[in-house]
Amino acid sequence: MAVKIRLSRRGRKKLAMFDVVVSDARAPRDGRFIEKLGTYNPNTNPATVVLNEKQAIKWVMDGAQPTDTAKAILSYKGILYAKHLQVGVIKGALTQEQADAKFEAWKAEKEIKIQTKASTIQQSKAKSKASRLEAESKVSASRAVNIAAKNKAADDAIVASVVDAINESDEDEVEVANESPSDVVAEVAVEEVVAEEPVAEVAVEEVVAEEPVAEVAVEEVVAEEPVAEVAVEEVVAEEPAAEAPAADEAATEATEEPAAE
Repeated sequence: MAVKIRLSRRGRKKLAMFDVVVSDARAPRDGRFIEKLGTYNPNTNPATVVLNEKQAIKWVMDGAQPTDTAKAILSYKGILYAKHLQVGVIKGALTQEQADAKFEAWKAEKEIKIQTKASTIQQSKAKSKASRLEAESKVSASRAVNIAAKNKAADDAIVASVVDAINESDEDEVEVANESPSDVVAEVAVEEVVAEEPVAEVAVEEVVAEEPVAEVAVEEVVAEEPVAEVAVEEVVAEEPAAEAPAADEAATEATEEPAAE
């Protein structure tokens, strides 16, 4: 049976993680496997690899064939270098202690490289973030300066308009103070007279409208004059009757006086 060391996918969409497994070559990729050796997470920088080194060396020494990606992972973790040292131990080129010491030295050096890479990536991220913040702060400062200038211009315009209004009101007050009260009263009286002129015109029109009535009254008086003349004639006719009784009384008195003597 052909045995392979390969990756079995798991995780969610666009954030996949992989298991490093030993399985039959005829089994599906995400199907049954013989043993799980570790995990591989490519979503971090650098990638995170957790591997059981002893079991991985055992399966490699037993002839399990890794796929290309699995081979890169095994090389990254030093499994292939450990296989090379074990072959030297088998051939007698070096002892097991020497092989283990060389492998530990390689692992320490590899760990330093990984840490250096991680710190370099972190520093570059921090520098890029600082540069972005600085650029944003400059943009914000320039924007604030522009806004302050606009606000100052608006405030100056408002102050100027207020000052102009105050000056205009002061000038109006000075003009009113210079005018005498009599002039003000005369102006008010003129305005009242002008306002009342339409009423006077109406009164004149009413008088003009009433003139025909006056003429009618005059005609009536003229028509009544003959009646007055008739009355005068009647009075003249009655005057002799009034004088006759007076003459009779005088004659009676004249006849009575000798009788008394």
